[in-house]
Amino acid sequence: MPDRPYPSDLSDAEWAALEPLLPPPCRLGRPPKWPRRVMAEAIFYLVRSGCAWRMLPRHFPPWPTVHSQLTRWRKDGTLRCMHDQLREHAREKDGRDREPSAAVLDSQTARATGTGGPDRGFDAAKKTFGRKRHILVDVSGLILLAHIHAASLHDTVGARQMVELAPMAALPRLELVWADGAYTGPFAKWLEKERGWRMEVPFHRQRQAWRYGLEERPAGFHVLPRRWVVERTFAWLSRSRRLARDYERLPETGVAMIYTAMSRIMLRRIA
Repeated sequence: MPDRPYPSDLSDAEWAALEPLLPPPCRLGRPPKWPRRVMAEAIFYLVRSGCAWRMLPRHFPPWPTVHSQLTRWRKDGTLRCMHDQLREHAREKDGRDREPSAAVLDSQTARATGTGGPDRGFDAAKKTFGRKRHILVDVSGLILLAHIHAASLHDTVGARQMVELAPMAALPRLELVWADGAYTGPFAKWLEKERGWRMEVPFHRQRQAWRYGLEERPAGFHVLPRRWVVERTFAWLSRSRRLARDYERLPETGVAMIYTAMSRIMLRRIA
């Protein structure tokens, strides 16, 4: 083990919050060689540092072991269940209801690397070849849903895929979704019909005055109400270097990386 822990390593309080959410070791067959805490810290290190699988430090388990563990937790739903329960605990700690009633929707284009894999395309607006990451967050920026698809698909198509993949019973209290103007029209009508989620497009408070020339619009960046929340979440995720670009062969692995990075952020809040 290193003399000093990595920033991604778990404290005792964080591990106490995470341990009950992980499946217990199987009693059949050979007992596991590596503790679950070391396995989780290896995954958090990879996501935070952005290193290649084959470049994991030697005091961690061998990279094929860590990779197979991440794949197993992704396929059996452990990562998603862990993330959702941590989000409920984080919301309760902030004095909120466990389930949100409002959310913010947006997408981000991630540049592709030479890894290859399906669902890749060219985003003409961003002039970028890769994939798009769609996320739905609550008003405090915690992720509710995440989906990755080809960058060539329109935002409304990717957002509809994300919603369709979510169970009908998911987010039972959600009523209002804020998004930009790209999601209005048929998608907003479909969202309200299928899920009962009403969509609103927030604008700057002085937009009408600028539009009709009543006031001169100042130059530079302007924070838009509500929509800045999801942009801040993308900024949080960008601190995990594994998410700086799209390094994953499968989109499902990329979604698992998003949930893992967000889980690490929420563990700090809870502990």
